[in-house]
Amino acid sequence: MLKRNDEKINGFLFVIVLPLLLFAMSYYGFESSYTRLKTSETTPDFLFSSVYAYRVIPNYLSVQMTDLMYNLINGPLSFFKDFLSKNGTPFYHGLFLMNSVFFILCSLILNAIFRMKSTGLLLNLNARRIIHLLSVFFIVITQYAPTNCDTIALFCYLAGVFLTLKYLDTQKNIFFFILIGLIGISTLVRETACLNIAFFAAVFFNIEELKKGNYQVIWKIIPLVIAFLIPYLGLRALLVQDETTFVEGFYINRNFSSPFNLAGLLFALIVIYFIYGLCTEEENRSVFGKYFFFSIPYLLMITLVGLFWEVRLFLPLILTGIITAYHQFKKTSEI
Repeated sequence: MLKRNDEKINGFLFVIVLPLLLFAMSYYGFESSYTRLKTSETTPDFLFSSVYAYRVIPNYLSVQMTDLMYNLINGPLSFFKDFLSKNGTPFYHGLFLMNSVFFILCSLILNAIFRMKSTGLLLNLNARRIIHLLSVFFIVITQYAPTNCDTIALFCYLAGVFLTLKYLDTQKNIFFFILIGLIGISTLVRETACLNIAFFAAVFFNIEELKKGNYQVIWKIIPLVIAFLIPYLGLRALLVQDETTFVEGFYINRNFSSPFNLAGLLFALIVIYFIYGLCTEEENRSVFGKYFFFSIPYLLMITLVGLFWEVRLFLPLILTGIITAYHQFKKTSEI
C-alpha cells in the first residue's frame, strides 16, 4: 500500500509538479528580447489580423483569460498586485495560466502514450520518466517565443497521436471518429492539425497492401483530410478582411541567410537525427520515415512562411520521433 502511494506521489511530481515549475521558469525566470508580449497590457491587436485571425479558439481564450486575470488582480488577488504588476501584465499572466493548463495536459498525454505498448528502454519505470522529462524539456525550451496557440495546438496534436495509437491497438472505430472531430476542432487552433493526418498515414500506410489492390487505408485518410479542409477553408472564406491574410509573411530568404535561423535549423536537424538513431527496430524507423514524408507539406510551409529560429515549429516532429522510437507497432496491414 505504501509502495503504491509512493508511486502515485512520484508520478504526480514527475508528470505535473516538475514540468509546471520548469514552465514557470521559462515564463518568469528567463527574460527574452525575442518577444514583447510581457509588456502587452491587453490582448495584442496583431492576434486578430494576418494569419493569427484564423486561430479563433486561442484568440477567444486569450481575451477571456486577460479579463479573468485583470479581475483577479484587482479583486481577490489585490494583495499580490504589486508583485504581479512587476512581473507582467494581465495579458501575460493570463497567457501563462492558459498555456500552463494545456502544457500539463500535454505532459499527462505524453505519460499515457509512453505507457502504451512501450518497448525496450521504456519498460523500465525510471527510464520512462527520464524520456518523459526529456520531452518536457523540449517543450519548455521553445517557450522563449511564447504564443497563445502553440501549447493548445500541441495538446490537440498529442491527443490525436494518442487516439491514433489507441485505434491501432484496439481497432475500435470510436477512436477514429473522435480523431476526425479532434482534427476539425484543432484546425481552429492552428494549422498543425494536418500533422495528425501525417501521423495516421505513417502508422497505417503500407505500400505492399496498395500493390495488392487494398485501398482501405486511403478511404480511412480521406475523412481526416476533409475534417481538416472544411474548417481551414471555411475560416478563410468567412474572415475576409483587409487585415487578414493567409500568411504573416514570406521568410525563406531570412531562413537561409540569418545566423539565428540557420542555428534553429541545425538544432532541429541534429535533434531529429539523434532521435532517428533511437529507432532500433525496422518497423519504428519505417513509421518515422513515412511520417516525415507525409509531413513534407508542413515542412515546406514553415520554410516559406515560418522562422527556423522559432524551433517550436519543429516540436511536433521531435516529440513524434521520441514516441515512435519507443512504441511497439502492429503490422500496418492489420488495418
